Amino acid sequence: MKLLHVGFSNSVAISKIVAIISPETAVAKRLREQGRESNHLVDCTMGRKMRSMVLTDSQFIFMSAMRPEALMQRMEKPSTPEESIADGDD
Repeated sequence: MKLLHVGFSNSVAISKIVAIISPETAVAKRLREQGRESNHLVDCTMGRKMRSMVLTDSQFIFMSAMRPEALMQRMEKPSTPEESIADGDD
């Protein structure tokens, strides 16, 4: 299973990610409020400014202090052979 590091020792399974969005839009604010009400909001910012939101297929929303562009680059980065061995992929 591949994991995306979203900051401060927090990771999300890449296979579960639906979208990575900027938190300033009205839709993002609405999703954040709905996630807070349903206890599906996970704060991974450690008190820093939220710069992105990671939406998953299990309705969880992860707030990250990393820019959406940085998270996308981490997702698209090809894994090294050492990471493949650690993940159990051959």
